[in-house]
Amino acid sequence: MNQRVSRRSVLFAGTAALGVAGLAAATAAGVTPLGEALRAAGVTVGSPQVGFTRVERVFSAARGRMVDLVFLLPGKYPPAGLPMSLMLHGLHGGARYAAPSGLVKQLATDVGRGVVPAHGYVAVDGGDNYWHEVHHGDDPMAMLLEEVPRWLAARNLAGPHGLPFACAGVSMGGFGAMVYGRRRVERRQPPEAVAAISPALITSWPEMAKRHIFTGRLDWTSLDPLRHLTALRGVPTALWCGTEDSFITGVRRYIAATHPAVGYTAKGIHSDTFFHSVVPNLVSFVGKHVPRAV
Repeated sequence: MNQRVSRRSVLFAGTAALGVAGLAAATAAGVTPLGEALRAAGVTVGSPQVGFTRVERVFSAARGRMVDLVFLLPGKYPPAGLPMSLMLHGLHGGARYAAPSGLVKQLATDVGRGVVPAHGYVAVDGGDNYWHEVHHGDDPMAMLLEEVPRWLAARNLAGPHGLPFACAGVSMGGFGAMVYGRRRVERRQPPEAVAAISPALITSWPEMAKRHIFTGRLDWTSLDPLRHLTALRGVPTALWCGTEDSFITGVRRYIAATHPAVGYTAKGIHSDTFFHSVVPNLVSFVGKHVPRAV
């Protein structure tokens, strides 16, 4: 498939490759301590950081349109092969607003302090279709599975194959993260972790039908994580949800049935206030599953 990449994207890829080439060689040879490596990557060890966000525009053949590709990084110049997790946005959202507030700062601070290994997140525009193909020619799940790895590998991120090690998401993005994890398992490429904040686990078809997303009940049930409870067996999974959130019933049902690694509920509604409150736990959970360099 051909893809169109903006000049801005090309400049970023070239600059990043030049900036991290020496760092990659030094760390591979075992002559650069981790602290120095992180400082070279733009992360000041031992002090709070604000992190770095970069937005690019790329053409998605799977979606048939230009999309935002957003990198959420612990520092301005990521080291070569930096492990990356997906971050999926919610309904009526987009890549620029996929992450709950405070995520990039928390990531940079925890990486800088050595609390978690260096890693980043990548977000991409998926539309309002619960991360599956509703209209022919617009398939966001194919974009995640087929195109995102190529985009990451082209930027020297996520290892030689550009495969995200994990997937996280909020609301509809949480639903999508669970479906993505299932698809990776089916491909015999299971992710290291799946994390869902207030995932849109709706328990009835009449309620889901109000969203006018799925073509019918069968389309919905073919994807609904509550009807595929063993799909992520063996994959460390975390769910967080406010007890006043409209999705709490489905989340509680999933937690009770699957006993995920993290099943957290606390007072809160479906808002960024609650999403932000669990960011430290999200970064900690995903960070525990960053693949170690070999």
